[in-house]
This record gives sequence, C-alpha cells and structure tokens, in this order.
Amino acid sequence: MSFVHQKKLTLFDYVNYFLLALISAACIFPFLYVLGVSLTHRSVYVPYSFQWFPQKWSLDAYAYILSSNSFVNALKSTAFITFFGTVLNLVFTFTMAYGLTEKRLPHRRWIYGLVVFSLVFSAGIIPNFLLIKQLGLMNSYWALILPALTNAWSLIVVKSFMDSLPQEVIESAKMDGCTDIGVFIRIILPLSKPAIAAFLLFFAVSHWNTYFNAVMFLTDSKKWTLQVLVKTLVLDASSNMTGSSASMDQLLPQETIRIASVVLAMLPILLVYPFLQKHFAKGVMLGSIKG
Repeated sequence: MSFVHQKKLTLFDYVNYFLLALISAACIFPFLYVLGVSLTHRSVYVPYSFQWFPQKWSLDAYAYILSSNSFVNALKSTAFITFFGTVLNLVFTFTMAYGLTEKRLPHRRWIYGLVVFSLVFSAGIIPNFLLIKQLGLMNSYWALILPALTNAWSLIVVKSFMDSLPQEVIESAKMDGCTDIGVFIRIILPLSKPAIAAFLLFFAVSHWNTYFNAVMFLTDSKKWTLQVLVKTLVLDASSNMTGSSASMDQLLPQETIRIASVVLAMLPILLVYPFLQKHFAKGVMLGSIKG
C-alpha cells in the first residue's frame, strides 16, 4: 500500500499565497467595478461608488451604445481589421517561417539575419507614416494590415517551433513524392496546431486593440476602431454617441455610458480566450524545448 505524503506548507508558502491573492484581487476589483457601474440603473447610480452588485439592474447603457451609429461603425471597422489582419498574419508568418527552415532556400542565412536585424532596429514613426502616405493607404483599413503582415519575433518563434518537428516524417513524405507545398499543408500545419492557436490569439488581440496606428492613419471618424472611439468617450467629457436618442443621452449618466463601452470593447476577446486556452498554454512554450 502506498501513501500520498502531502507537502507541509511553510511560512514562505503562506506568504506567496497571500501575495498572489492580493495581486488577483487587484486585477479582479477593476472588472467588478466596471461591470457594476455599467449595469447600474440611473435612478440609483452614485458617482465613484463601488458596489459588488447594483441595487437596481439596468441594460440601458448597453442598449444606448449598441443603437448608436458611431459604435456600430467602429465595431465593423475593428471586426474587418481583426479578421483579415489575423488571417494574413497567420498565412505570411507560417509560410515564411517554413521557408526559413528549408536549407535549400538560397541565401537563407542572410534572410534570417535581416529578420533578426529588424527585431533590434526599426525605421520609426516618421518613415512608416511617409511610406503609408506614398503608397496611397491613408484613411484605409489596409494601412493597419499590410505593414504588419508579420514581425520578426513571430517569425523567430515559429521557425524555432518548426525546427523542433520530427524531420523523419517530413523527409519520408518528400521521398514519397510530396511537394514542398504538400508537406506544408499536410504535415507542417497539422503538427503546428498549438502554434497556430497561440499566434491566432496574439494577432487577433493585437489587431482588436490597435489604437496608435488607427489614430495616425484613419482620418475619417466613420472608420475609427473601437479603441479610438472608447478613448474619445472616456477622456473627452463633451463627446457622445452619434445616431442615438438625444433624450436617452440626457437621462443616462455619462459614466455608465463610457464604462459600458469599455466592457463591450473587451468582451469579444474575453469570450474567445477560453476556447483557445488549452492550445494557448501549449503555445506559450513554443520553441523552448526541442524534441
């Protein structure tokens, strides 16, 4: 008979648990405050007061935001940029990383060296702005997608992951007459599901939260992304939603409208993450262990 010996907790363990509990509480309380304020009815709303649960629930702030033209336009813009940007990011990152793993690629070391060089040195804001302007992409969604089709860090990590895949399977497929494209589609991609899931989340979150480039390249307010709209609502006290009922705008507290917009902006990522968490946990260690 075997007995399971439980580890005796030390003072160091208790201190660690206490500190982790404090950090967790510090991360959870802002979410509770945001949800509580956004769901509070205007008749019982008290500015800058914290409640675990509203005394009176209301979805008026969410109904007001979702009925506004500005929020709908921002949601469409962000969804377009996130979908096409993420798809193109995955395509270009994994195809280029696969090419860099092939020793037959001419000047492979020089190309990889340029990738590493771009990881350390970048052109800067002004050259990027001039490039987008010369390409005629100003005030276009593609100004936020095309310049960021891939990046050096993603290429290095994905290439390292592909180098760790069993080369015997790849060589066997090539000996059976499988082309490079066939190897990539039939072998590399199925074995790279954890990497694809992890970088899908990385790229999607990056595009969904895009702010600085949207401010710099999108001059038309109808093409603003969600983050730009939320920033305008939160920091500009005189701003309001266009296309909504003026009477509702006067009845609802501005604080509930702003916080409800913050919740709606982060809600899609919070809903998608649990479905990718299993693959994301595996993808965090991409390329760290070669086996």
